[in-house]
Amino acid sequence: MAEVELQHVTKSFGTQEVVKDLSLKVRDKEFLTLLGPSGCGKTTTLRMISGLETPTSGDVFIDGKRVNEVPPRDRDIAMVFQSYALYPHKTVYENLAFPLKVRKRPQSEIAERVKEASTLLGIDKLLNRKPKELSGGEQQRVALGRAIVRNPKVFLMDEPLSNLDAKLRVHMRAELIRLQKELATTLIYVTHDQLEAMTMSNRIVIMATGKVVQVDNPQNIFRRPANLFVAGFVGSPTMNMFECSLVKKDDKTMLDAGTFTYEMDPEMGKTVMDGATSSEIVLGVRPTDIAIRLEKRENSIPAEVYVTEPLGDQLLVDFKLGEDVYKAFASADLVAAIGDRIFLEFNREKIHVFDRKTEVALL
Repeated sequence: MAEVELQHVTKSFGTQEVVKDLSLKVRDKEFLTLLGPSGCGKTTTLRMISGLETPTSGDVFIDGKRVNEVPPRDRDIAMVFQSYALYPHKTVYENLAFPLKVRKRPQSEIAERVKEASTLLGIDKLLNRKPKELSGGEQQRVALGRAIVRNPKVFLMDEPLSNLDAKLRVHMRAELIRLQKELATTLIYVTHDQLEAMTMSNRIVIMATGKVVQVDNPQNIFRRPANLFVAGFVGSPTMNMFECSLVKKDDKTMLDAGTFTYEMDPEMGKTVMDGATSSEIVLGVRPTDIAIRLEKRENSIPAEVYVTEPLGDQLLVDFKLGEDVYKAFASADLVAAIGDRIFLEFNREKIHVFDRKTEVALL
């Protein structure tokens, strides 16, 4: 298999720059996901790796070889599209065999590779069917099989599960993880679905407006977002964001949100004071890191229940602070009605603090 590297890659369509000075190294046998909202440049980046788009500037390397001028068919990559792109008039066998026939491989080799791929994917009983006779999940497997038979250096996948229903997506996520491990291949995956990225990837590349804003493993992306964009994009429900002023009072460092004040530990306070470019701060707390009490405790924050959403073993509580509504999780047996007074406690070990002006994480 192979490493993939992009060095200072930029792509423009007319006057619109959709990928901006992107540098990235994908390790051999890694499952790496490009994650971001629609229009952030992730699919264009994948298409430049595949050769379907040519960089306006910068270089693309596959297995140490610069491939900017190499045609897609000669890059030894295989791409799986969102639409599957199966030939409707061909059988499953013919769809699987097609990439090998184009490369004029011997019939015996084609038969053997199709057999291996179809068995691996559990579609060996479907070889004589046409795509219209298959379910969405079966069509997805055929599209994967057509990529697998080529035994490429790199697999590229562009939103391959987005056309499947929720239950089948969960199943196919597990299948893709298993396949990538069994094939020991380099896989670059594009999605806007953070759950796919978090559950499947070795590393995640978060993209926004054509730029890479953070590259890390899923745990660090979630626990230590690099900036406000990542913090707000990753997590469901998203992180609560409290606009605050940074205040120093009697040797104490406080975050004043107007509706409450939050006293930071001395070490936290020093870190924030040293890194902040102004007094404008954003305090970030995930819904899972807020404890809800029915009785006031020292330093707890009073709030009002806006609405509750039962989720089986948990209760999602929308609460009001002033005129704004935020979210927290509670035990399913919490008894709280709309308008009730509750008290909040933030997990001090898991709060996030961002500079409002630079949007960079300070804590």
